[in-house]
Amino acid sequence: KALSASQREGKPISGKFEIGDDGKLQLSVYTAKGDKFSEVIVDHTTGKVEKAEPITSGEDLEAAKAQSEAMAKAKLALDKAVFKAAYANRGYRAVSVFPSLKDGHPVAEITLHKGDDWKTVTENLD
Repeated sequence: KALSASQREGKPISGKFEIGDDGKLQLSVYTAKGDKFSEVIVDHTTGKVEKAEPITSGEDLEAAKAQSEAMAKAKLALDKAVFKAAYANRGYRAVSVFPSLKDGHPVAEITLHKGDDWKTVTENLD
């Protein structure tokens, strides 16, 4: 839902739950539009975009470029990969998704959570 909401700012290229500056849980989605990148903060309870800020430098920009490169080769969208991972692991919720290239093929590393249990699964995106 949140990955879809962020599409107004561009193609979602990664997403994760994190603690915001205000100490509250928030969903951060990186998006790409052309050669521009944004961090979109989505309210995880309503699915509405709260703010979007350009990513212009540093580690965030390097990560966004690498994620965008992986997604450029992907045939499967991130939200579909997250759905597949959650469906195959009933009862788990996705807390992050990061695409990368593995042996030249796009994959998504999806971290799942259920109670005290955490696991990371890989979904092929091609």
